[in-house]
Formats: sequence, structure tokens, C-alpha cells
Amino acid sequence: MADYGIRPLRKEDNVAVAALIRKVMPEFGCGGVGFASQDAEVDDMHASYLQPRSAYFVITNLQTSEKILGGGGIAPLAEGDGLTCELRKMYFYPELRGQGMGQKLMDRCLETAHREGFRFCYLETMHAMVQARALYVRNGFEPLTGPRGATGHFGCDSWFLKSL
Repeated sequence: MADYGIRPLRKEDNVAVAALIRKVMPEFGCGGVGFASQDAEVDDMHASYLQPRSAYFVITNLQTSEKILGGGGIAPLAEGDGLTCELRKMYFYPELRGQGMGQKLMDRCLETAHREGFRFCYLETMHAMVQARALYVRNGFEPLTGPRGATGHFGCDSWFLKSL
């Protein structure tokens, strides 16, 4: 089994993280307008997550020169109430899935959200992302009947909220 690590995003990770997001999303039918892969921040994630109360983490394979295999982060929910963060852009290459790293990254993101003073964590996803949805439910996220905030991700069809 590979040796994985989770660390904060670095500026030099921008190209690898953008490639990850743009490669993984189409696997689940999430390409084009209305999905996170089209967000302006994707090409400079580092700058986007330097904003207050924001953090983005990457999962690396420590045996292969820290190749980025996954990532995810939190930021205040756009046009939210200041008490709610959004779990954002949490994606993994197939070789990382099913190895427990989703839980470890989720823990890191939720701990960070709590430390930043958020009381709720919101997320948007797709019904087709079965493994991800199961992870969210196991971690206490409850389904919502519609979106919150102004994420611009009108292509998503599933929304969740968790009390921190």
C-alpha cells in the first residue's frame, strides 16, 4: 500500500490540481457550465484559498515525489450567512478511491471549518457520485431539498448540510 500524506495546497500545485478536477469531473458526467470544473478559481486554486477562513488540502503519494492524487477544501459559502462554509472541490483519482483517504481529508476539512468558527458545512454534489454521497452521510451530512448560497453550480443535483 502506498504511503499517502495530506498537506496544504502550494502555489506550485495549481497545474496538478486543475488537471485533477478537470479529469475527474467528466467521469461522473459533470463537464461544462454549471459545474466546479468551470470555476475561475480552478486555474489558481492557491490564490483562491489564501482568502480568510479558507483552506485547501492535497493528498499526495509520498513514494512518487508527492504526486497529487486528490484534494478538497473549505471556504465561506458564497452569499451565505457567515456561519456556513462549503466543502469544495473534493476529488480523487481512481487509484486513491476506496483507501480511506476520503475520510481523512474530510476530517481535516471539518476540523479546519470548526477552528475557523463555522457552525455549518454545506456541500453540493451529483447523485452519480455514489461513494462520495455515502461518505457525506456517514459523516452526518443531511440531504437538503435544494441549493444554498450562490455557488453557480446549477448542474449539481444533490445538496447536503452538517452541523459542526
